[in-house]
Amino acid sequence: MKQSSLNRILTQAFGVFLGIGIAVWVLRGFGILTFLPGGVIWLLLLGAIAIAILSYVQRTWWRF
Repeated sequence: MKQSSLNRILTQAFGVFLGIGIAVWVLRGFGILTFLPGGVIWLLLLGAIAIAILSYVQRTWWRF
């Protein structure tokens, strides 16, 4: 897998995780998704941050 295609996949995954995390957070705030625990939102947002860091490291330091 080339560096640019892997970085594109990581960037898309970051957008998906961040988008879902924000959507769940907003819908939970409106009272629509009240059955979801707050830990799910934190996992989505922390997953997005982890993917963003991995994408940055992969782009600047290509060793893995």
